[in-house]
Amino acid sequence: MAVHDIAARGFAAAGQVYEQGRPEYPLEAVAALVTHLGIGAGVRVVDLGAGTGKLTRQLVGTGAHLVAVEPVADMRLACARALPGVPVLGGTAEALPFRTGAIDAVVVGAAFHWFDGPAALRELHRVLRPGGGLGLIWHPRDEAVEWVAELVQLVDRYKQGDPPRYTDGRWRHAFEGPESSAFFTPLEQAHFPFWHEVDRAAAVARVASTSFVGALPPEARQEVLGRAAALLDTHPATRGRPTLRLPYRADVYWCRKRSPGNSGT
Repeated sequence: MAVHDIAARGFAAAGQVYEQGRPEYPLEAVAALVTHLGIGAGVRVVDLGAGTGKLTRQLVGTGAHLVAVEPVADMRLACARALPGVPVLGGTAEALPFRTGAIDAVVVGAAFHWFDGPAALRELHRVLRPGGGLGLIWHPRDEAVEWVAELVQLVDRYKQGDPPRYTDGRWRHAFEGPESSAFFTPLEQAHFPFWHEVDRAAAVARVASTSFVGALPPEARQEVLGRAAALLDTHPATRGRPTLRLPYRADVYWCRKRSPGNSGT
């Protein structure tokens, strides 16, 4: 299964800006994943769509047997540099490099919306053991804050086509069909507001790490980054501030593979 074109081009050389601009997941959100998926010492866990390994490294302390899977080479290299003790494999959600029933839990950080949802769920059902857990997590910015909404609107003017986004909710459709109901228990969820304190360079790097910005031609990419920096320099809420508090919310979802002959586990 090919990686979505916008993701393939937008993240092809984005390892550095992704690492600089994207926040870590809040500890409470990661703890929710760990608790609900039963992640602990000796548990076989895959971080799927691992990117630069931000979520993977937050799970190292659990003692789980971690494997990162990332289809984009630049991201995979960044992940391997950050986590030399963790295997980092190429692969996609629709064609995972694991044998049937080999994995206890899969976590997906800010990536499931890029997958072919039904195909990914079939493949996840294959590699998970009966009762194995699937956890999804995203951290969208809080656009209720005026300057954040203006920044998002500015960047969105450069969006080409209709790339999938977590906030459009299309990713949920895969979990709403009869096949998913046969494969997995219903999604449960929890939400955790948090702040990411950054300097101005990191705030601009957050814009640069956006998939469709990374996919722009170089001149257009520099134009949007320049406009984002100008907004931060002139907006009354951000002008003259050496650091900014970016408001986020971590959204956590989890479910379990149904066991054969048992529709409730």
